[in-house]
Amino acid sequence: MKKTKIEKIEPILWDRWLLLKIYCEDGTIGIGEAGVHGWQRPTKTMIEIMSNYLIGKDPSLIEHHYQWLYRSSHFMGSVVQGALSAIDIALWDIKGKRFDVPIYELLSGKTRDKVRCYMHVGMYNPNSQSKLGTTDALVEDAKNAVKKGFTAVRFSPYNDKFFLHKSFTEWVNESVNNVGAVKEAVGDSVDVCVEIHRQMSPAEGISLGKRLEEFSPFFYEDPMLPDSPNLMAEIQKNCNIPIATGERFTSIYEFQQLLEAKATSYIRPDLCLAAGISGCKKIAAMAESFHVKVIPHNPLSPVSTAACVQLDASIPNFALQEYTGEDEKPKSDLIINPIKLDNGYLIVPEGPGLGITINEESLSLGENPKILDTPIGFDGSVQDK
Repeated sequence: MKKTKIEKIEPILWDRWLLLKIYCEDGTIGIGEAGVHGWQRPTKTMIEIMSNYLIGKDPSLIEHHYQWLYRSSHFMGSVVQGALSAIDIALWDIKGKRFDVPIYELLSGKTRDKVRCYMHVGMYNPNSQSKLGTTDALVEDAKNAVKKGFTAVRFSPYNDKFFLHKSFTEWVNESVNNVGAVKEAVGDSVDVCVEIHRQMSPAEGISLGKRLEEFSPFFYEDPMLPDSPNLMAEIQKNCNIPIATGERFTSIYEFQQLLEAKATSYIRPDLCLAAGISGCKKIAAMAESFHVKVIPHNPLSPVSTAACVQLDASIPNFALQEYTGEDEKPKSDLIINPIKLDNGYLIVPEGPGLGITINEESLSLGENPKILDTPIGFDGSVQDK
């Protein structure tokens, strides 16, 4: 195959997300996405800075380009890694398109034909027939997801005013009652996944985790801030339910510490943050050696979903795929040939690269910037969101 060169790099602020297009001299265009919540504009700037190195380079040297850009950045972090992740995904899309094969064929081949997803559900679906912020609204949303074919649902077990609870007992009881109500409504054929959003201390996380054991959650996500693998390991050791964490991590080295501390049962790498497809393939392989399965983090656009599916298809230790729904605007406008969803499973596409085609007209939507905020507790203290 005749070599080509990168001739243009175009980061695109689109709704709440940051997309990337990399153009090659032979006409091939690769698509990527960066996943840094609230920091899309600095990440866009970082991509533009990195483009000075990438223009004129061979797009096939994916690992080489990552190493050069990573090692030239003396200060690491989410903005740098978000930019590198978008570039990595786009370069893999280019390689797949140039070889006319899906990305998973270039990784190790397909290990599955479809990808099991869990659906986000909650108390605040604007289409709910129940009063928002209540157990009834949560149960209604969970049952609707099951009607659509999903066999796993994920939710926060308390309402968004949790930070106003003056009593820990009240907070925990609300959580237990809501998880129990969902489990009773969906039955044993559907897995429930409980998301805490890092909003508890280790002691609080252990206390709630013990109460939730009777419902056999598929996972118990981020019961505390991810800063300490050793403390997360204490929660894992003291609760007889699987911990899932890792969505905020940006490198294989953070996941290494997490796994060595035996702090989690499932890892949650974000392909748009943790070094793209290349980085997350390494992370998945490392987790496999610890008998830990992978649940990719994916609250972003359909481009992120497509990248996740390519990874999911190529690794043996895949467990579940996060899915937020892509049948409503603006997500439904972005892709001409969206990945097929069939009874809660995404069908692994056969098309080249990511297997999707961007609807160019949709890119004119522009930016809908995320507003940074975080809760203030009943006592005036800052809470984690």
